[in-house]
Amino acid sequence: MPGPRSYLTLADLPGTIPVFPLAGVLVLPRADLPLNVFEPRYLAMVDAAMAGERVIGMIQPKGGDERDPKPELCAVGCVGRITKYAETDDGRYLITVSGIARFRVAREIEAGTPYRQIAADYTAYLRDLSSEDDGLEQHRDRLIAALRPYLGERKMKTDWDAIADAPEENLVNALSMICPFEPPEKQALLEARDLKERADALIALLELSNAASGAPSAAGSSRQVN
Repeated sequence: MPGPRSYLTLADLPGTIPVFPLAGVLVLPRADLPLNVFEPRYLAMVDAAMAGERVIGMIQPKGGDERDPKPELCAVGCVGRITKYAETDDGRYLITVSGIARFRVAREIEAGTPYRQIAADYTAYLRDLSSEDDGLEQHRDRLIAALRPYLGERKMKTDWDAIADAPEENLVNALSMICPFEPPEKQALLEARDLKERADALIALLELSNAASGAPSAAGSSRQVN
């Protein structure tokens, strides 16, 4: 199996990519998304990706509708590289897709494959190729204050030590991916202009959800990670 590959410039990114439409599922740059693949068309997609550049595009169906066999796609997705791959005895693939960069769908390509392919335009998202940790330290306290009641209300197990140690970019992107927001909210997080805008949107969603559920507000929550 080929070793890791670096993506540093527009020229390093594939112009045509297969896409995996999943409602409520995101991958973001430098974040990892585990997937359990079992549909025949997506098994074929993974086979083709592994035989080639090992990249697939994650994208949501517009309106979050997966029942349509060929739903309209959202305008923006994120391309990732398959960095882990395993087969199960019952014919499924367990893969991890590591996010590289977001893309805008330029057009769909009729390639005659059972899975869909698109021409990807990355020009608006070239900043995704570099880390964005700078300037987010001030968001951490407010994010954790909103996160505590949100996760507590849902009884989600949390490794607070790992959260305390995580770089800001990793923390914001991981929470954007794993928190069970609605598909339009997920799409808004994906399309945020930069990491600061995504952090602001994430905090707003957590705080709104806390207010709707009657959970304590961020202002009234502990700002200390123990």
